[in-house]
Amino acid sequence: MIRFPEGCEMNQQTREARLTADAFVEWAMEQPSGRFELLRGEVVAMAPERVGHARVKKHVLKAFDAALSAAGLECEAFADGVAVRIDESTVYEPDAMIRCGPMVPSEVVLIDDPVVVVEVVSPSSRSIDTGTKLADYFRLPSVRHYLFVEPAARRVTHYRRAEDGEIIARILGKDATLALDPPRIEVGVADFFVTV
Repeated sequence: MIRFPEGCEMNQQTREARLTADAFVEWAMEQPSGRFELLRGEVVAMAPERVGHARVKKHVLKAFDAALSAAGLECEAFADGVAVRIDESTVYEPDAMIRCGPMVPSEVVLIDDPVVVVEVVSPSSRSIDTGTKLADYFRLPSVRHYLFVEPAARRVTHYRRAEDGEIIARILGKDATLALDPPRIEVGVADFFVTV
């Protein structure tokens, strides 16, 4: 049974609990295991991930770290575990992200201003990653790039916010170079994938 903290609103008609982003984080930090996201006030359990998924996330983070370090930028790459607050009732935990600006304190759990957000496709998340999350991430003014990484196909769909606000999509194969500006870095798509 899930116990919800104070700050949780109970819809008396449907008997569903609704959490705010802050109440969700407080609740999630107390859970002994499992990973969760908050979608429109509802807690969503995340499925365990396959080893291949974890490997790709690791390589994405390594590629970002190397590119940011080489460029000498005041930006930091984060792996999953650090969450993104979309609004007061939606919190996602992307597979990786880049945030620029002064370093946030070590105890921060929610990031409100990522520049790049990455989701690695898995069978259980494909539809939400390319639909709801795509639209939600771009609700944040700071998000300029959303990368949808497909390990089996060895490709990346790069959604980019243009200066006029239009969202432009490009599909890049493993031999392509991914240009992310901001923060002004380039990463080889092949660097995201393990060579076996």
